[in-house]
Amino acid sequence: MTDIFYDNWVTQLRKGLLDLCILNAIARGRLYGYDIVRQLRQVEGLVISEGTVYPILSRLHRDGMVETSLEESSEGPARKYYLLSKSGQELLERMNHLWTVILEGVRKIQSRKGTEQ
Repeated sequence: MTDIFYDNWVTQLRKGLLDLCILNAIARGRLYGYDIVRQLRQVEGLVISEGTVYPILSRLHRDGMVETSLEESSEGPARKYYLLSKSGQELLERMNHLWTVILEGVRKIQSRKGTEQ
């Protein structure tokens, strides 16, 4: 039973962090989809695929958080590039702030482990 609980928890955690990670990747500069996928694959434990990232990018575009442009590529078909919109930048600031607050709170709780009885 604990493996099932753990697997479900990991899945939910990953889902919750994907928007934050994708927006932070795009905040560093204009990127095309596969660049975003490659950056996210470098995050140990995140375990993502292109099939996970592209629907999120579509939703972020639909919600006005990212802007897109299509550009020809010498390496194959045209690439869709993503850039944070003003709304996306504002949302990301709020998300990063909340993530920092939560992370600090969790670390405080973890550091008390075993000290309170």
